[in-house]
Amino acid sequence: MVAINDDQGCRLCWSQFIAAGGRKSGTDLLAANRYGQQLFLANLRHASAGQPRGTRRERQTQPATRPAPTFTAVAHRQLVLFPATRDLTNGRTYGFPAPAEPAMAAFLDEFLIDHANKHGWSLTATKVARRGLTIALGLQDTPGAPLRATDIIDLQQIGTNTLRLLEVCAATELLEDDREPAVSKWFSNAIAELPEQMRSELSRWYAVMTNGSSTPPRSKPRSGQTIRLYLRWSLPALNAWAAAGHTTLRELTTEDVREVLPGSGNPRATMGQGLRCLFHVLKSHRVIFFNPIGPIRTGTHETRQPMPLAPVVLREAFNSEDPARAALTAIAAFHGLRSGQLRKLQLTDIHDGRLHLNQRTIPLAQQVRDRLAIWLAYREQRWPSTKNPHIFISRRTALDTSPVGVQWITTSMGMTAQEAREDRILHELHASGGDIRRLCDMFGLSIAGASRYSTVVAHSDLLKA
Repeated sequence: MVAINDDQGCRLCWSQFIAAGGRKSGTDLLAANRYGQQLFLANLRHASAGQPRGTRRERQTQPATRPAPTFTAVAHRQLVLFPATRDLTNGRTYGFPAPAEPAMAAFLDEFLIDHANKHGWSLTATKVARRGLTIALGLQDTPGAPLRATDIIDLQQIGTNTLRLLEVCAATELLEDDREPAVSKWFSNAIAELPEQMRSELSRWYAVMTNGSSTPPRSKPRSGQTIRLYLRWSLPALNAWAAAGHTTLRELTTEDVREVLPGSGNPRATMGQGLRCLFHVLKSHRVIFFNPIGPIRTGTHETRQPMPLAPVVLREAFNSEDPARAALTAIAAFHGLRSGQLRKLQLTDIHDGRLHLNQRTIPLAQQVRDRLAIWLAYREQRWPSTKNPHIFISRRTALDTSPVGVQWITTSMGMTAQEAREDRILHELHASGGDIRRLCDMFGLSIAGASRYSTVVAHSDLLKA
């Protein structure tokens, strides 16, 4: 549509102008053409609209992005006159001091909010964490120093989710982890009744097992579970020697070891393995000069024969109203997954009705698909904002990206995943007539592992089942 301007600056569409007989407000066509006409397209926005003549339009620049805040912790520590235990419950009544280092408080608070948004924290969880962070900063003996993990854990007295605070402080590298490992406390309590010299020798063994050795003889650090196991197996012998008057492991002989070893069976094998580890490490690091258990044979552990689960137990868990229990049991019972595999399953591992796991593609049974769909619907309703990529999450892991623990799997199922897996393998072994190769392909077993199941094919209990 074309429009014209008359001499009075009025804007009129051409079609309207003609329809009105070439007149508007008493102005005819000749008068309108006195100074010429300027044609332009109507109903278009011009870049120069509203811009005064003779002026230059200023170029609009994008607002500069605000740089991410940074903070560098102080390197010193303020000494205290004497250690004091803070009464945090009393602080809830009378209030807590404000943070003495505002820059550190602002940095951590902004990082916490961003971390909460990325991990799908609820508004309540974010509010509680921010309040706990403010309290922890206000109680610092050294303002600007990294927060101590033990000080953050003390906030549990007032209902603060300390796990989330530890996570945030660790991500910003403003956490000083001064917590004593649980295995260290257990070790100290376990050897507390032994003679002083024997405790000193055992402490040397514990240090090598925990930290490893970078000098010959070199060794890698062992897990806390392994350390507990070996010491628990050795403790009956150590207590017996202490009761007999021995104050050091250096004076023990082979006869002393034979006197405390059980006659046969699994107790003899486990105690022998624990003492063998103990004496081997101490002799390698020249704490003792003779390995008294060296010439003694203690045998091997007794192997447990795999047995099927009672059908009632498996059926109850399979048809449970708890979505997590039903889904976990279905996957373990139909496809024989281990607990570690169940923990690490991610949402992207299941698509097109198949489970893609460790370069294996497993077609899912319809019963498994149904129960997984119910669990995923519950998961979406219960934690709609979670960013955790794993299929199975808990109230604790919904606020981060870590997998659930083995204990959560066992508690949810009401049995261990290994028990359900063994039941599935035995069922497949009977269905295939003892085909070991089929077990290896379906469940990722080695030849030796599959042979362990094949030895119980003709077991009377299995034949009755």
